Order: sequence, then structure tokens, then C-alpha cells
Amino acid sequence: MAEKFTAKSEGVIMAPAHEVWQALTDPVMVKQWLYGTDMSVTEWKIGGEIRYKGEWEGKKYEDKGTILEIEPEKLLVSTYWSSMSGTPDVPESYQKVSYKLDPSGGGTKLTITQEGNATEESAKHSEGNWNQVLQSLKKIVEK
Repeated sequence: MAEKFTAKSEGVIMAPAHEVWQALTDPVMVKQWLYGTDMSVTEWKIGGEIRYKGEWEGKKYEDKGTILEIEPEKLLVSTYWSSMSGTPDVPESYQKVSYKLDPSGGGTKLTITQEGNATEESAKHSEGNWNQVLQSLKKIVEK
């Protein structure tokens, strides 16, 4: 099997975990920090399906995944596949995205990890995107 690469972004948000968790799970808030994406979830439990729809640079997309682990205010892990990835919608094409929340000096440290990038270059690109997303999320939660 080919080696897979991991993208990682982390930062401290000066807000309690429940506020960071709300920003990660409330579709109204997600739309504000995730490039105007519409998120929908069947159920916030293991096996629940997450969908992300929107438009990026004039192209419509629909990304999706399944919740693998969920521990409110601590951890959210899901599979992830993007219609813009150029890969078929088959299990091997799915990546794994984790949002881990830890208390940190009066705030919450958020670590976002995306596993399963095909190349080091794609992992670096994903990391750049996650760094931008994290900054947007931080601005919204710290308002």
C-alpha cells in the first residue's frame, strides 16, 4: 500500500470547550468559518452522516463522511471524501479528519488532523487550508 501523508493544524482559541464545540457542530456557525459551506448531519452519533455542500471558485461541491468517534466538547472524528478530489466515491478514497479539543491556559487547544493524503504536497495544501480555517474559526468564537 502506498504511503499516506497527514496534515495537522493546531491553535489555542480563547474560549471554553463548549463554545468551540458549538462552532464545530452548529451548521450556522460552520457556514461562517468554512468558506460558506452548508453542513448537514443525520445524527451526532457514531455512524451519523455528515455532508458539506457549497461552491468553491465557481464549482459546486458535495463532500461527505461518517462519524467514527464523538465525545462532545473533546473529540470529533469522521471519514471524509470530497467531490472535488478527483477520486471515486469508494472507501479507499476516504480520508480521516479529527477535531481534538483540550483545555489550555484559559482557552481550548484545537488540533485538526487530516489523515490519508495521497502525497506530501497534498498534505501541505490541506494543512494550509486547515490553518486558514482555524484562524477563521478562532475569530468567530473569540468575538
